[in-house]
Amino acid sequence: MTVLGLDTATWTAAVGVVRDGVVLAEAVQPESRSHAQSLPSMVARVLADAGLDIQALDGLAVSIGPGSFTGLRIALGYAKGVAFAGRVPLLAVPTLEALAWAADAAPGERVCAALDARKGEVYAAVFESTVGGPRRLTPDVALRPTELAARLEPPCVLVGDAGTVYRDVLGGRAAIRPFTTHHPRGGIVARLGWQRLVAGETANPGDLEPVYVRPPEAELARSASR
Repeated sequence: MTVLGLDTATWTAAVGVVRDGVVLAEAVQPESRSHAQSLPSMVARVLADAGLDIQALDGLAVSIGPGSFTGLRIALGYAKGVAFAGRVPLLAVPTLEALAWAADAAPGERVCAALDARKGEVYAAVFESTVGGPRRLTPDVALRPTELAARLEPPCVLVGDAGTVYRDVLGGRAAIRPFTTHHPRGGIVARLGWQRLVAGETANPGDLEPVYVRPPEAELARSASR
């Protein structure tokens, strides 16, 4: 089965395609400031590199958060459009889980996947690396970097841009992987989506929403005005 994976949850956009779990092609747009403009061309390039067209897809996996509120909606909106138009199963992949897979940690190591959430907070979850991949130990949370540092138990690998933004706080508690080389790659998102497709864990395009962990700014503004 062939699955396309999309991630626009961070400032790096990523697209990848797998067949039966094997990565066929990937594309990355580092520091992309316009995911909405770059995503369609990235998808076209990845499919062309793999010798496929969009009708060949058996599933479409999308990174659903937490992450950039605007970025999450770009990939999800694109994925929903393709899913509805082509009747392609939609597959929801937690962003921090995909990020944990990018850590390249040794079996037995703790992995903290952490993204800058702005406003002095980070999104984070802790996993244990196993031969079969990261095993989740905690749910996704939003918290202050000092709170995260207090919860980390060395030795630990930290992956995500929070390690760059808050290196002075988190660097003493974990080995920080560079985000430029360890980010939620499209091939990882596609492979995790393929696993869900095999397990029958598809999402309803009409119901699927981004995982924000904390309310978006617009929702907070509406609540404050009531």
